[in-house]
Amino acid sequence: MPARDPVLTPELIKILKIFIFSSLGLVLVFSFFNSYRADNTGQNRTFRVADADRLYFLNVRGLSYDRELRKDAGMTLFRHGKRKVEEENPTFFPLIIHNPIKDEAYVYFELLNSDYPVKIFAKSTYIIDSVEFSNGNNQDHLDLVYKIKPWIEASYEFELAISGKRFPLWSDEKEKDVLKTVMEDYFRLLNQSDN
Repeated sequence: MPARDPVLTPELIKILKIFIFSSLGLVLVFSFFNSYRADNTGQNRTFRVADADRLYFLNVRGLSYDRELRKDAGMTLFRHGKRKVEEENPTFFPLIIHNPIKDEAYVYFELLNSDYPVKIFAKSTYIIDSVEFSNGNNQDHLDLVYKIKPWIEASYEFELAISGKRFPLWSDEKEKDVLKTVMEDYFRLLNQSDN
């Protein structure tokens, strides 16, 4: 019988090693750029909720919230159970809205006992900042969160100005803690906990 040539020659083994290690290297390098991949869907993913984040919120964090099912809109409203609601003074507190049809979540500042527009004053020892707000769309409410979030973290004092009158807003530590919790839960729901 004639002798067969070996299939795995030293040259072929070198070529296989080069191919395998270069493929693994490319996979490793491209894994660092995973978050920069193109989104060609044409959809706005700002308010998009992943399944795992939604399940975590509904089954763990959502227990601290009062739920209101709005069948007319097909959405569920989550109001924190420890928020302070006054009958005579205006209250301005965020709630989380879950839209299961689009699988999106929105933050919405609910104004009770008054009408828009409002102005929020934030005061520290040396600085007074303010922001005016009229009831807007989802992006407007999210922008308001981004504007007031640094003030909340810096422990500013807040006032709500409506028609020239000022009312204390988020005045005690319990209210500020509830406000921070709602914001943290909302950003965790969107998987943006580092914002």
